[in-house]
Amino acid sequence: MQNCPKCHQSVSSSAVTCPHCRMVLKAYGHPGITLHRAVGDTPLCDSCTYHADDTCNFPQRPLAQECTLYDDMNQRQLEREQVHNTRPDLITSLRLYCQQHPTLLGLVGLVAVSVLLTVMTSK
Repeated sequence: MQNCPKCHQSVSSSAVTCPHCRMVLKAYGHPGITLHRAVGDTPLCDSCTYHADDTCNFPQRPLAQECTLYDDMNQRQLEREQVHNTRPDLITSLRLYCQQHPTLLGLVGLVAVSVLLTVMTSK
């Protein structure tokens, strides 16, 4: 459940419009797409990743108050910092490496068994 940005009543996350105040919550004709709204007078474009890298083709750019493509660059920066600040331990790194390279691990195992058998039979 989410809250309506206008009347602050609880609304189903699949609702296209708020049943209390009739505010449109999803993009018109596309009920699966969230419609982002600016807070206050500051346009969404000021904090949008697509506006910053000049890939936005929205007609209301740079003064858009509502947008379906909005991507908060501050949120992206926080996510990048969290990913770079988390360092996996050695066991996790080895487990991931083994999952990503099972063929190489199998070949190393075969070589090790072959060397062991050669050493044991040569005595």
